[in-house]
Amino acid sequence: MEQLYLSLLLLFVSLVSLSFFFLFYRHNAARSSIAKLPPGNMGFPVIGESIEFLSLGWKGHPEKFIYERMAKYSSKVFKTSLFGERTVMVCGAACNKFLFSNENKLVMSWWPDNVNKIFPSSLETNSKVEAKKLRHMLPQFLSAQALQRYIGIMDTVAQRHFALEWENNTSVTVFPLAKRYTFWVACRLFISVDDPMQVEKLLESFNKIAPGIMSVPIDLPGTPFNRAIKASKFIKEKLLKIMRERREELANGTASQTQDILSHMLSSCDENGQYMTENLIADKILGLLIGGHDTASSACTFVVKYLADLPPNIYENVYREQMEIAKSKAPGELLNWEDIQKMKYSWNVACEVMRLAPPLQGAFREAMDDFVFNGFSIPKGWKLYWSASSTHRNPECFAEPEKFDPSRFEGTGPAPYTYVPFGGGPRMCPGKEYARMEILVFMHNLVKRFKWEAIIPDENIFIDPMPVPAKGLPVRLYPHQP
Repeated sequence: MEQLYLSLLLLFVSLVSLSFFFLFYRHNAARSSIAKLPPGNMGFPVIGESIEFLSLGWKGHPEKFIYERMAKYSSKVFKTSLFGERTVMVCGAACNKFLFSNENKLVMSWWPDNVNKIFPSSLETNSKVEAKKLRHMLPQFLSAQALQRYIGIMDTVAQRHFALEWENNTSVTVFPLAKRYTFWVACRLFISVDDPMQVEKLLESFNKIAPGIMSVPIDLPGTPFNRAIKASKFIKEKLLKIMRERREELANGTASQTQDILSHMLSSCDENGQYMTENLIADKILGLLIGGHDTASSACTFVVKYLADLPPNIYENVYREQMEIAKSKAPGELLNWEDIQKMKYSWNVACEVMRLAPPLQGAFREAMDDFVFNGFSIPKGWKLYWSASSTHRNPECFAEPEKFDPSRFEGTGPAPYTYVPFGGGPRMCPGKEYARMEILVFMHNLVKRFKWEAIIPDENIFIDPMPVPAKGLPVRLYPHQP
């Protein structure tokens, strides 16, 4: 009798379990008929497709990762796994518009753990809250109106840079020199450090950080990741020392609250009367110094590369525009806002350079909740990655995309959300106008002094994480005759 009861009980439990399984299956089938995950390949366990994603960048062809999968899976959206995260790649102008328009609604900014380990932010406050505060603060220093008074400083730094590093040389290696120029400008404007030797010491450490951001996160001595962590700690200590000296200068009146971003951060409080801690300010300044020179130095380097490689009429048009401005200046007179506004053709050339060699390859977002995009389900917590290459080299967005054509940027320019070297939406790079001025001041001081030719034709390019010439772009200089 007991065996009969046990058999009936087991049968009942089995029937109930089977019913639940059937209902669960129908529920998920119904959901999958409405929306399913994007097509794609998640790659190997844990590492996913990270190695191929990074290696194609190191080989100078980051767009191959995107376009091969666009052709195989979907031209708009596909799934993969990068840096241990389930990731959806979004491609094309419509996808860029969706992602940028839904910032802090459906998606929020996200960076791989590499970034958090290289830049360990203070845990005293919520990092997203602090980031929002910083973005509200930056327009006071990085808007076009605010930067007008900095153009003369940029020109002064550029003139000193070219006198020290370029003039009286028959050849130079462009990339390290472009980094020195943009880093010098950033140090001068953000923290009022102007001594070339002090700038050079800081730059030595900064040069170790960028390669670690998109490297394999192995924290062992000698790895790019380990060198980046050590460099970040060293620079932060230097910034804390500069900060304490500045506090004393503000207290005794030898520094002003508006002279640079550092003074403003030290002097400003929030609506509750709370000041940012020194550690938090050091984190923010560190991020600004990196953002303020790495991408711009890449853009300056590739301006030099393309002007060397292109038909001579492109260089001649830039030269003619810049010399008209130079001839209008009195001896010793610095560039000003009106001069920058006259550099229309030069900026079109720089924009076309950044279309073909975008300093910012793309960026990650994180899904804040489940949502459906382009007919596919994007689960909460999944990462989304937009890529500049998905539009910059797409014939649907730019006719003959491999052709260098500055006229693309005349008039109203490219269609919205197709040209994204500075991102877009609420998180568009706040330093866009700063970068424009810095690049144009560099171009002005370069072309009025020299013509040049590349010493290594068709030099290989790799992404680390910005595009970099493998040998640093050595060029032979031909000074203009007075």
